[in-house]
Amino acid sequence: MRFIDGLAKSPFAYVPRRAPLQLASPGAAVAYLGALVVVAFACSNPLVLLAAAGAVTLAGLLAGGRVAVRAGWRMGLSLALLITVVNALVYHRGETVLARLGHWPLLGQVDVTAEALVAGLSYGLRALVTMIAFAVYSACVDPDRVLRALRPLARRSALTATLVSRLVPVAAADASRLRSAAQLRGPAAAEVGVAPLARRLLAGSLDRAVDVAATLELRGYSLDAPRARSRRRRSRYDRRFYAVAALILAVTIAGKLIGADDFDTYPAIVIAVGPTTLAFCALVICSGFAPLRRTATRRGRNYAADGTKTALYRSKSSRRRLERGVARV
Repeated sequence: MRFIDGLAKSPFAYVPRRAPLQLASPGAAVAYLGALVVVAFACSNPLVLLAAAGAVTLAGLLAGGRVAVRAGWRMGLSLALLITVVNALVYHRGETVLARLGHWPLLGQVDVTAEALVAGLSYGLRALVTMIAFAVYSACVDPDRVLRALRPLARRSALTATLVSRLVPVAAADASRLRSAAQLRGPAAAEVGVAPLARRLLAGSLDRAVDVAATLELRGYSLDAPRARSRRRRSRYDRRFYAVAALILAVTIAGKLIGADDFDTYPAIVIAVGPTTLAFCALVICSGFAPLRRTATRRGRNYAADGTKTALYRSKSSRRRLERGVARV
């Protein structure tokens, strides 16, 4: 949890930066991050899933979302560990028995097998990639731009989705403040459990939702306003992210067809580690360099701070003539 101007700020809160992922349009950013999530759900090989996690992590670090990436890894690892343990306890297939835990209520005879652990690890890595991708999206994609992009399609749904994406970091900050307040009550006070904190957090979230709804109603969001004509400005980074997203999807389909994602846990553990699998993983990891920032001027073209092209195009000869005129003056 970060503190800005004395106030707690969630690691998933959006922070504007002059980075390619923030300057790109919401559609391009969502397509890029969504393609990496598709890799996680389409593939089962742990090596490929680790490569996808590395690509999402690299993209978040290059975009400046180090705190969000760290929080995503922390939550994703916890969820992955939980999925692995639960799968090992309830999935009893497999020939390699690692531990016999006896008879458990509701579960029966519990035998932990290596096949169940590896299968649970695959499911947990999928959850890890999804959590990191969500953290990067929440910290690097402007929710206001998402609302403006979706307003022509579904105005009310877009507003709801944007409010949810904004209130999730606020709820996380509220939970941190409640935990800090409970710890400051002193050693003689009764210990506050998880259930009272959850009830207080839920009540506060409902109160805030009512306040937000009243504020939106007072500002006229319930009325049908005329559709304003606004000029759409595309960032120069859009093509890059769309191209990388298309490349990721094409490589994923090709990898599935040629067997680069071979993975099986029954009756024996089979994990593909051949050259095709390693090449597949290398391409997925390299896709994480898409948010890498270049220089602001390229081939004599000037770009604005938001990544859009300006109307000024000067060649080398014109710049030299301008410099001579300034020198004479």
